[in-house]
Amino acid sequence: MASKGQQAEAQQLYPQPSRVELLTAQTETNQKPRWSSLLLLVALATTFGGAVSTGYCIGVINAPSKLMKVWCNQTIHETYGSNLGKSGLDLLWSCIVSVFLVGGAIGSLGGAGAANKFGRKACFLICGGLFTVGAVLFFFCRAAGSVEMLMIGRFVVGLASGLVTATQPMYLSEVAPLALRGTLGVFCAVGVTGGVVVGQVFTLADVFGTEELWHYALAAYMLLIIVCYLPSYKFPESPKFLYIVKGNRAAAKRELQRLRGKNADELIAQEIAEMEAETNAKVQTSSFCDVLRDPRLTLPLIIVCCFHGGQQLSGINAIFYYSVSIFEKAGLSNENAQWANLGAGCLNLTISLLGPWLMACRNRRTLMMFSCALCSVFLFTLSFVLFYIDQVSWFAIACIVCIMGYIFFFQFGLGPIPYFIGSELFEVAPRSVAMSMGSLASWSCNFIIGISFPLLQNAWGAFVFLPFSITCVLLFLLTKFYLPETRGRDPSEVAPLVSKGFRSKVK
Repeated sequence: MASKGQQAEAQQLYPQPSRVELLTAQTETNQKPRWSSLLLLVALATTFGGAVSTGYCIGVINAPSKLMKVWCNQTIHETYGSNLGKSGLDLLWSCIVSVFLVGGAIGSLGGAGAANKFGRKACFLICGGLFTVGAVLFFFCRAAGSVEMLMIGRFVVGLASGLVTATQPMYLSEVAPLALRGTLGVFCAVGVTGGVVVGQVFTLADVFGTEELWHYALAAYMLLIIVCYLPSYKFPESPKFLYIVKGNRAAAKRELQRLRGKNADELIAQEIAEMEAETNAKVQTSSFCDVLRDPRLTLPLIIVCCFHGGQQLSGINAIFYYSVSIFEKAGLSNENAQWANLGAGCLNLTISLLGPWLMACRNRRTLMMFSCALCSVFLFTLSFVLFYIDQVSWFAIACIVCIMGYIFFFQFGLGPIPYFIGSELFEVAPRSVAMSMGSLASWSCNFIIGISFPLLQNAWGAFVFLPFSITCVLLFLLTKFYLPETRGRDPSEVAPLVSKGFRSKVK
């Protein structure tokens, strides 16, 4: 943190307008988004190098699972002289899949400390190093005949993915001008969604989804890492991190000048005044314990964690898990059902591409409530038609409609908003902790779904989707009563609206 002398000096250099004047000037200046070439480079490189790679590692493991299980069994026999039974092989495969989620939870939990100690840009570079180590382990595990290399690789890319989801939305929101913060905030969600689809494509039998080439599929994302990290020496550090966390005013101003381009002196002066106001604000807590103990941060922290966890508990991963069997019940062959599942993933990606436009033009509260309400309806309807699917012939088609409808409306709010809402509710000092806690909730709930869904499916049958529908209803109520509108507002203006916990009047 900056000393009082430094703060006084900065106030002399950059006299502060009142809070009302500052926010009014920001609104007027940011009516037209300002995309500089450096800002566009950072947005695309971090999205393709970080978020797409994360989604790729999520989606690449499903299709070649049978081939990889056979290889694991053969490798265990050759290495240790023993054969795994069906239950033992299923347990080993569950470990290979779930260790990625464990790594994601650990990586997201460490994101707060890493972001404040090393910086937002450095976290992105660390992610690249971890992804590279994982790709090397994936590529050589088959030649080395080592299941251990495969498992360690999954854990390492899990660490990288958790760090990406905890820090990338924060990094992009802090390098963006106010008018573009919502737009850049959804880049991570779009990238993860796109990465899942790319992973599904690369594991098709016509590409790398064969007995001899599956390890190429696991490591193919390394091409993205190379391309996106080559220009990383040009990337700026977050000006807010430099100014507020490190107290380096001069470096922060230099980075702002690089990001905003020419003829942006007025905008830069306003952003410096905004950062100075935040530096002098009362909320300067940055450690986990400080954030958890501060009653002013309780409600926004609950919102961030519930949005992240609720995104997973709303059933999106379960829907993709179940969609192939639904398509088969509708009369498709297994191969055609796989292609239909890929089509569902492409729909998910296509709608997610509307995210930047939606976030720039529509309010967060409206989009989130609209998305939660319709997703809840489609999930409830899916449970109903699944229960009677054998009695009514056209219910198979209705199941497909419910799945596609759920995916369509999921990307209006439930998909993108949880990734960046923490950046709009929290000021810079506690932001990294909030983003890490939200990311941890997401990875933990993802792990819970992966472990419990097959068991609940066997026990409850079609009604397994009802808890997901209830989750959407609860998120709708949380949004309606406690989420303030954040579009076009600086976090310093939003934070007081939720500072009184559940007694806050967000409207």
